[in-house]
Amino acid sequence: HCRSAEPDVTDSVKPLLEVDDLSVSFRTRSGVVHALEHVSFHVQPREMIGIVGESGSGKSVTAYSLMGLTSNPGRLIGGNLYFNGHHINDMTEREMRKMRGNEVSIIFQDPMTSLNPVHTVGEQVAEVLDLHKKYKTKEEIEARVDEILRLVGLPPDRKKEFPHQF
Repeated sequence: HCRSAEPDVTDSVKPLLEVDDLSVSFRTRSGVVHALEHVSFHVQPREMIGIVGESGSGKSVTAYSLMGLTSNPGRLIGGNLYFNGHHINDMTEREMRKMRGNEVSIIFQDPMTSLNPVHTVGEQVAEVLDLHKKYKTKEEIEARVDEILRLVGLPPDRKKEFPHQF
């Protein structure tokens, strides 16, 4: 179980993310492996949590489940996942693709496997924004890239750097 340190005034607001009694298993040659059993936590809007644990404890499986990326041989065997009013359990792959990148994203641990080393970070963020067609002009995309970098505490001029420079 993961809980935030202290409740605050946002507790009366519906959670942005609800993970209730999540259980995921994987069928292997050696039998069924229960990767997650009865994981529950809620995240309020503007709240930040960290999920920590040993290697193999289920951190990535939890994240993949939230993104609807638990594929064969993995199976969601119990629990409910809600994000921003969406019941993830009931969403089609098409609905999940629409939500991914627009409302929720995952950043993998190793930037060398997640980001292309021959393109700048700014180019790669802009490419994702362009794919979702939310912004019409290069100027709008560029402004959003700058805003995204500021939101994560980076000056916008770092967009010209390559992943290995981070």
